[in-house]
Amino acid sequence: MLEVLPPDGAPYPLVLRGESYAWWRSGGGVVLGLLLYLVLVTLVSQLVVLLGRLFGGSDVAYVDYARQAAAYERPSGMLGVNLGIATLIPIACLLVLVLHRVRPRWLVSVQPGIRWRYLGLSLVVGVVSLLGVQLLATGVPALAPQRGFWGFLVVIVLTSPIQAAAEEVFFRGYLLQALGSLVARPWFGVVVSALLFALLHGTQNPALFVNRLAFGLLAAALVWKTGGLEAGIAAHVVNNVLAYLIAGLTTGIAALKTVQSLTWAQSAVGVGGFALFAVLAYLVFRALRLRSTVQLGAGDGVQGGGAAGGRSGLGGRPVLQ
Repeated sequence: MLEVLPPDGAPYPLVLRGESYAWWRSGGGVVLGLLLYLVLVTLVSQLVVLLGRLFGGSDVAYVDYARQAAAYERPSGMLGVNLGIATLIPIACLLVLVLHRVRPRWLVSVQPGIRWRYLGLSLVVGVVSLLGVQLLATGVPALAPQRGFWGFLVVIVLTSPIQAAAEEVFFRGYLLQALGSLVARPWFGVVVSALLFALLHGTQNPALFVNRLAFGLLAAALVWKTGGLEAGIAAHVVNNVLAYLIAGLTTGIAALKTVQSLTWAQSAVGVGGFALFAVLAYLVFRALRLRSTVQLGAGDGVQGGGAAGGRSGLGGRPVLQ
């Protein structure tokens, strides 16, 4: 199978608008990806809980064990959900490779591939901005680790970063590219992928929905303007890891799992932290002088032209940043 290259000069959301582009590939990929996501998360999470019950040495009836795990009263419940969501990475990669005939490295950035230095610096910025805003708004919480915290700690450290990265690869990666390419408008992918991200988080009051929608919009805008997923992954990883660690050391992880509402003040604090991160992460991107659009033949082992080469622009028109 020949590799299909993106259009030269394309911004990240239009990477799939190359020689293999067809509306049904993008539209069908979005539907298929969402269906696979819903099915695999359920299957994998239930399988992990079942294995946890079989090999965990628990004498609790399976029905009660599964209920406790689903409520995050047992680490196996969190582990199952995290591993289920992690399947979004192979889902997104397979959709790009098989359906669009584009190598998954273009799903990560327009370089293509991971820009490791930018990812590392974005993680530092995430800790400083998100944790800093939270501490300024609420102060240092009183520590009272929940029972069984060490088991949860292992799951958080080992799998929460993968879970967060997987959501970014799918929502800010594949969905952003597929939806943006569908109408050849980057903003369309930004807005719709953020809406889907917020809606798929289940029951939530308006303030919590706005909080999640704002994160999705800011993360997607960063992906568009920086040409890659690194900043979005960093923000998501830091946010999730800190949230679960703080919950486990204070109110309890099960209590965090049941949260379906925020006050508008709490939502504003969260959005403020995300906004500060977005500004700082973009400044780091500019300081590193990374590119935000596809540049075929600019190095990184990418060559334009040939049967699998990309076209210059979209449908004969130049692509603007």
